[in-house]
Amino acid sequence: MNIVCLDMEGVLVPEIWIAFSEASGIPELRRTTRDEPDYDKLMKFRLGILREHGLGLKEIQATIAKIDPLPGAREFMDELRTLTQVIILSDTFEEFARPLMEKLNWPTIFCNSLEVAESGEITGYRMRCEKSKLTTVKALQSIGYDTIAAGDSFNDLGMIQASKAGFLFKSTEQIKKDYPQFPAYEEFDDLLGAIKAAL
Repeated sequence: MNIVCLDMEGVLVPEIWIAFSEASGIPELRRTTRDEPDYDKLMKFRLGILREHGLGLKEIQATIAKIDPLPGAREFMDELRTLTQVIILSDTFEEFARPLMEKLNWPTIFCNSLEVAESGEITGYRMRCEKSKLTTVKALQSIGYDTIAAGDSFNDLGMIQASKAGFLFKSTEQIKKDYPQFPAYEEFDDLLGAIKAAL
């Protein structure tokens, strides 16, 4: 019994915060989990910047509405889902993910949620569980699944390491250099081939 666990941003869709950084003209919002391994620190930094500029959920959702999946991502997901179960494990938020899931043909996603004031200001966030990707992979293993995982950032390494097969996809040169034990791919066809071989 196999289940594939995939990261979302940087793997299937462009990084939401980078897109919003470009749309808003605020370069500090380009920081992602590729740059900052401490997610709590990263999110507090982001929320501080949003407050400073008077920006909220509505403005971010307007940017997300214009984001399309990476070229080939939907076809990759459609084929992969004919072969095995697939779950997207993301540190993004339900309030961000929905329009992107529609464009990917509604795969299953486990993610977090935002705390939003009536004004639309994002006041905080709720993580689904601690170390959500690794915790979820271990939970799936505890109910009889072998996991295969792929991601691009620091926060994906736990689930990649804990899985029977793990891959880096569209990752940074530094992460690829620091973790040479994980095969690294840039193209969806190559990742699909590696996952098929591991099934």
